[in-house]
Amino acid sequence: MRTFEPSKTLDRLPEQFFANLVKKVQQLSEEGHDVINLGQGNPDLPTPSHVVEELKESANNPLYHKYSPFRGQPFLKEAICEFYKREYDVELDPETEVAILGGAKTGLVELSQCLLNPGDTALLPDPGYPDYMSGIALANAKASFMPLKKEHGFMPKYSELNEADLCEAKLMFLNYPNNPTAGTATEDFFKETVALADKYDLCVCHDFAYAAIGFDGKKPRSFLETEGAKDIGIEMYTLSKTYNMAGWRVGFAVGNSSVIESLNLIQDHMYVSLFGAVQQAAAHALLGPQDEVRSLVKTYEKRRNVLIEHLKEAGWHVEAPKGTFFAWLAVPKGYTSQQFADLLLEQAHVVVAPGVGFGEYGEGFVRVGLVAEEHRLREAAERIKQLGLF
Repeated sequence: MRTFEPSKTLDRLPEQFFANLVKKVQQLSEEGHDVINLGQGNPDLPTPSHVVEELKESANNPLYHKYSPFRGQPFLKEAICEFYKREYDVELDPETEVAILGGAKTGLVELSQCLLNPGDTALLPDPGYPDYMSGIALANAKASFMPLKKEHGFMPKYSELNEADLCEAKLMFLNYPNNPTAGTATEDFFKETVALADKYDLCVCHDFAYAAIGFDGKKPRSFLETEGAKDIGIEMYTLSKTYNMAGWRVGFAVGNSSVIESLNLIQDHMYVSLFGAVQQAAAHALLGPQDEVRSLVKTYEKRRNVLIEHLKEAGWHVEAPKGTFFAWLAVPKGYTSQQFADLLLEQAHVVVAPGVGFGEYGEGFVRVGLVAEEHRLREAAERIKQLGLF
């Protein structure tokens, strides 16, 4: 069979760092080992039943068996606006300030192609969500990294960034509550971000994937709650985490109308929006009962408490995360993040994600997911304790 060479665009795409980890986990499982996988970011709980029922009923609507409007159903855009007003007291125009996405990942990758030309620079958090780099590679642009350090609460210290990079950059990605560090943003930090973006003519994209998941009674802030945020940026929201709808692939971008238009335009050429019944179910999720969202947050907080308590009992001095469904834990002295992750996998059959996979400044940490039941988290901590590392 003839082999056809891929384009240079595909050659630029970054390697999937965690592909090798997936292979190792699969091999151990096939060998019959009981593997506790805390290395993934996939919600383990089902979509609320009332959302599923809405989909079933909506799927019978023959209008939804046709192509959807290219830019999404008006009722979903209106639901998004009502949701943002209810949750964050943010006013949005459904026609000009909302873009429907096939999952937030789609928008995060598309955005670089919308705003960056070859050779342009984007500012990225380090450590950060790896797929920010995918969009930059497709746009043939460059990345300048903003270190997220523990001593700064895992928020970039803008005064420490290179002035030349700030002057060159067109786009900045932020993500709070943060994956992988589980850090949360302050009101003052978002104000500082708006001022910086205004000074350097930057577009800010705030990835709000873990919007609903804040602990200890603290609700995560929307970037758009900050005065002037809509003038200089957008926010991307996904239903994957808030409503356990990861496989449904529903997300949206809201904010600056020129950026929203660019996202809508690129999608006009790539998609015909989402299945109408999925859009109706998504609108129902946003506007319907929110009891299960509150219950979900309580579940993750209980899991967090169980994991942290038992890891401390094992002698591992770890700090409790403030949000997301991850814990960002410092590895013991004498190990790299990859070495420690390999040790836990091979000797305890516990999967964690090595921090270096999220960037240079992720070295020295591992990311542990709260995406398993409490008894499995206890079991994972007990297995780690048995290694006698602490």
